[in-house]
Amino acid sequence: MSKSRVRSLLAAAVGTLLVVSGAPAVRAEAAPAPVPLVADPAAYVDPFIGSSRGGNTWPGATRPFGMIAWSPTSTTGDQTSTGAANGYEYNVTKVRGFSLTHVNGAGCNPGAAGDVPIMPYVGDVDTSPTADTRDAKYAATFSHANESASPGRYTVTLDSGARTDLAVSTRAGIGDFSFPAGAAANLLFRTSNSLNGSEDAEVSIDAAARTVNGSVLTGGFCGRRGNGGGASNPNRRSYYRLYFSAVFDRDFARTGTWKDSAVTPGGTSASGGEGYLTGADRAGRGSGGWVGFDTGTDTDVRMRIGISYVSLAGAAANREAEVPDGATVDSVAAATRAAWTTELKRIRVGGGTEARTTAFYTAVYHSLMQPQTMNDIDGRYLGADLQIHSLRPGQKAVYGTFSGWDQYRAQIQLLAILRPDVAGDMAQSMMDFAAQNRGIWDRWLHLGAPTHVMTGDPAAPTLATYYAMGVRNFDVRGALDSLVEQATVQNPDALSDAGCPGQCLGQRPTLDTYLALKYAANDICHCWGGAAETLENSLADFSLAMWAQRAGRTDLYRQLLPRGDYWKNTFNPAVGYQAARRADGSWQSGFTPATDAGFAQGSSATYTWMVPQDVSGLAGLMGGRTAAATRLDGFFHDENGNWAVLGGNALRYDPTNEPGIHAPWLYNALGQPWKTQETVRQIVDTAYGTGPAGLPGNDDLGTMSAWYVFAAIGLFPQVPGRAELLLGSPVFTRIEIDRGNGVRLTINADGTETYVRGVRLNGAVLKKSWLPESFVQRGGTVGFALGAEADTGWATAPGDLPRDH
Repeated sequence: MSKSRVRSLLAAAVGTLLVVSGAPAVRAEAAPAPVPLVADPAAYVDPFIGSSRGGNTWPGATRPFGMIAWSPTSTTGDQTSTGAANGYEYNVTKVRGFSLTHVNGAGCNPGAAGDVPIMPYVGDVDTSPTADTRDAKYAATFSHANESASPGRYTVTLDSGARTDLAVSTRAGIGDFSFPAGAAANLLFRTSNSLNGSEDAEVSIDAAARTVNGSVLTGGFCGRRGNGGGASNPNRRSYYRLYFSAVFDRDFARTGTWKDSAVTPGGTSASGGEGYLTGADRAGRGSGGWVGFDTGTDTDVRMRIGISYVSLAGAAANREAEVPDGATVDSVAAATRAAWTTELKRIRVGGGTEARTTAFYTAVYHSLMQPQTMNDIDGRYLGADLQIHSLRPGQKAVYGTFSGWDQYRAQIQLLAILRPDVAGDMAQSMMDFAAQNRGIWDRWLHLGAPTHVMTGDPAAPTLATYYAMGVRNFDVRGALDSLVEQATVQNPDALSDAGCPGQCLGQRPTLDTYLALKYAANDICHCWGGAAETLENSLADFSLAMWAQRAGRTDLYRQLLPRGDYWKNTFNPAVGYQAARRADGSWQSGFTPATDAGFAQGSSATYTWMVPQDVSGLAGLMGGRTAAATRLDGFFHDENGNWAVLGGNALRYDPTNEPGIHAPWLYNALGQPWKTQETVRQIVDTAYGTGPAGLPGNDDLGTMSAWYVFAAIGLFPQVPGRAELLLGSPVFTRIEIDRGNGVRLTINADGTETYVRGVRLNGAVLKKSWLPESFVQRGGTVGFALGAEADTGWATAPGDLPRDH
């Protein structure tokens, strides 16, 4: 662009003025900032962001919503454990294989999946790899200088001299493995060595067909956690079998298998699992096989592999359909990078710094890894009942893996905005999984299987939010009726303590008592914490009421709406906080704001703010909006007035976990929106960043990343079950969002300063610190005028505050 053209655009931008409530004239959005939108967003994705500091992300190759996720499994010297919950920790530079499945950012250690690590090994296999319990022999170190990752591709050269180059499609992958010339070159298939262990595994080698086939029967998400239940943990079980089918471009020079400590050179089949425990109870157990290659004249080996949760034939069919003979790592990687580019371009930005742009597009990338495709090419998939089912007519895909308690606060809203079609198929998938699970909507699904992890009823606010944001491609009436039944009819597991705390078997536990008392009694609730359960259920019921209202179900709306206020029954006015309450109405003794008694992964100080559906009601109990804002100040600052937004103090904001991540945005409803702007910006610039430590904690299937995406564009979902967006201040001057359904959202700003000086919505002055639902549903343009100093008069009038009910 010529300099004269830039000057004319700048003049046009400066020439449009906006005057708000006596504030100085400031630039508005009528002329977009003269900066280009990012042309190649995939170039800004750094898959290593979040791979240390407990982010639990991983750098391997995957496609948007992919079934396969091919990434390293690291080791710290224990074959039954890894460097991090999902198999990869940036500061652990030793691997024992490259596994075919992963879940992004789950916090249970180990997290889930990590199925079938495949290890290029330089040397003779003369002992059982399973007997190598300390990973002293059949593992290898590497240097980050010899490692690279980009959307859809992962490459590393190990210190052994073996090089691994991986690329994937949705259900299949291709790997090039190269070995030092003349060295003994082998690929180990550790079929039983999933992150959580396995009940059974099998491998079969066919030298004539150059194939290795097999499967692992596993599951066990969070299954190592005793949770007070010891070996009775309900997740110490199998709930899926992953099949794989690999074919090579070269003949095998040798084969072999092993089981436990026994090794069989020349063997072609083996079976046996590891169990679900750790340490001595699991070490030395398991099975696998290997194939070797002659490196005298050719040091490269190419392998194509498909996976399936349905059958071995399905795995082979997926492979041949997606990575056919003749495909290369380059061609598959290029196709998947193009798929990522398509997804990333749904939200295009310009005018930000390099670092913020990198953090932003990596956050979008992480947010779109889950949900993951469950069905094979032929439409068949594994249901929650462990039976094989098929796609519904018109359904494009079945999606699984839903970390409800985490995702419903940010990730599902971003998914609904960017991919409403995927959100609808996900809603339908969840409904069908519930139908296959005796009508019960579980809190945390790994694939389609219930794991019972966390608390509350997150499926309700998730689907209600989808509906509010215009998602309609699912059985709306059937899903609403089913969720309402779960919220009103006690299920058979409601009185079980199995798995408590953390993985309580019952969904809507002790429902009859909850409805009678109008709170979850901490001493008899069969839940992780009574106060947390009350807050979660209140928000879930509010969201169902909003859904019923939109659907014209007035009777249902009137029935459910009062239940959105049950949170008031665990607010103890004597201490001014949410607190654990007993069935007899008394409060649990020994309360302090830092207590976690009655709560789940958080303190009373954090959970007290978890009332986004009724901020005015919460403020009233705190003495009014001004008093509530002053208390909120103390949540984000220490006693000396310094920022305290990095976590580590139970009395302060914790950016690493979900119950309080909405709290910075509460100032808008308290009449002090400038504090939302400065607090969110402080978190964006200190808790988040680039590099392996760029996430503040567990990404939780893209939730923390989605929070960053919203914060960076200056918008945040007000409350689950609705589609209004709260306003902050964007860190980019141009943002364009294509929802894929004909709706476009445009955000312009005259700079990237912290504070809002004025806003226009579709050209009209906006005096509110929030956008109506119509913005998400029908599209529009919002323009920010920003400055370096707070405007304490903008969007503060009582009538302009975000509405509650």
